[in-house]
Amino acid sequence: MYETILVPTDGSDQATAALDHAAELARTSDATLHLLYVADTNRDSVTTLGGQVIDALEQEGERILDRATDRITAVESVDTVETGDPVETILEHADVVDADVVVMGTHGRRGLDRYLLGSTTERVVRQSLRPVLTISADSSE
Repeated sequence: MYETILVPTDGSDQATAALDHAAELARTSDATLHLLYVADTNRDSVTTLGGQVIDALEQEGERILDRATDRITAVESVDTVETGDPVETILEHADVVDADVVVMGTHGRRGLDRYLLGSTTERVVRQSLRPVLTISADSSE
């Protein structure tokens, strides 16, 4: 059914719920999980430490991906940290890895906030030509 599953993550509870669901899907489909962290270049994340320029967001992305990789078992995975606009980068990465499905956590917004503050997940759902499976961390939904 699926061979390649893309899971963008930011380490949030919603992203972790999506990762857990995607890992189970990968196990049952014998698929490869592609874990992606996007260091948002729309934010200032460059700092200087000991004369070296270090991108704090990329380092955080590596830590988040390490935790995500430790969380999944018995599933082949590939992890990547990329920089750029999160929505554009997720969509481009889905094309690069030829993802059969993108699995993302919902943001959990309700009411007016949902319409005023569009989430990354909502924008990916609207713009993706690939299937996008959204997972809520709230088990009551």
